[in-house]
Amino acid sequence: MRSMNVAERRARLGVRHRLSPVARTDDVAGIARSMVVLHATDPATVYLSVAARSVDAVPGAVERALYDDRTLLRMLAMRRTMFVAPVELVPVLQASTANALAVKQRATYARIIERGSDIPDVPAWFAEVEKAAHAALLARGEATGAQLSADEPRLRTQVDPAPGKPYSRPTNVTTWILVTLGCEGLVVRGRPNGSWISSQYRWSPIEAWLPGGIEAVPAGPARAELVRRWLRAFGPAPVSDLKWWTGWNAGDVKKALALLDVTEVDLGDGGTGLALSDDLEPEPAPDPWAALLPALDPTPMGWQERGWFLGGHGPRLFDRNGNIGPSVWWDGRIVGGWAQRKDGEIAVRVLEDVGADARAAIEREAARTAAWYGDVRATPRFRTPLERELTS
Repeated sequence: MRSMNVAERRARLGVRHRLSPVARTDDVAGIARSMVVLHATDPATVYLSVAARSVDAVPGAVERALYDDRTLLRMLAMRRTMFVAPVELVPVLQASTANALAVKQRATYARIIERGSDIPDVPAWFAEVEKAAHAALLARGEATGAQLSADEPRLRTQVDPAPGKPYSRPTNVTTWILVTLGCEGLVVRGRPNGSWISSQYRWSPIEAWLPGGIEAVPAGPARAELVRRWLRAFGPAPVSDLKWWTGWNAGDVKKALALLDVTEVDLGDGGTGLALSDDLEPEPAPDPWAALLPALDPTPMGWQERGWFLGGHGPRLFDRNGNIGPSVWWDGRIVGGWAQRKDGEIAVRVLEDVGADARAAIEREAARTAAWYGDVRATPRFRTPLERELTS
């Protein structure tokens, strides 16, 4: 059995995730392709993930890729997580994941509406409102949820999400309808109403990004293609990591792998993983490198088993729900955390002895990160223990 130890996996991570200076690029869409997708639950993550992997790019370059060149698109996909994806990957994500997610979302929202309203035939009503909202958006070309609610009054329908509970507050169905349309591949979140850290978006028809809409592809081959890309970026890795990252059931993962030529490898820590059979050669190790990655960056969120790069730092850097905060990396492993303070200072805490060269490299990355923020101040959506300490 081919062996790939921790050192080899860290070398791959540094080069393939474009964290080593020799692999960095100012091609924003190329950075996203390197990671398969970029995490986008927190809007700032997309920009800061690009910052860590670029040479001279600025926030405006990400905005151009998203909203002018439209080489990237924001969508819900694996694990019902928000991602920014290269547009050519959207049909794969739609067929492999988003179509099934749309069914689940519609059923979930329908149950809430049935429980918290007097609408007699909720599935039929939901479908009618979806159709009307989509038509209103096509007529406008771009709109906020409030504008669409003015065009289609049923979007303002109030629902009690938890009848009888003291914490329940009536809410309208606008977001539920638009989220479902997004999962169906009919609408997309466009330019935000604010700066690059804003999470309030205008909506556009999918045709604004993909003329003719999303190409329909079979689900099976789409899942195999997504797995192939993940293995190229994150392999070798255990099947359990792949199952966690995709959010699919074991049967779908097994079927996808059956369509690919993969090889089992010894990970050197008593476990085994899978790699593409044409991707077994060792990655030449780059010179030692430093990086400051944002909360929810796709690198640390790419695996479920993180011990080979995280060590014992998890309790300081993750919240209770498994969301990572800002992390400091040295040569393929996490060695600390960082945070932006109110005055814009990037505060860094290294949690182990890394030596003078590493500290100097980390300080340079902190200066690069501060320059990227400029006058913008952003707090991670999910606060973690060390990030709180550094900003207290």
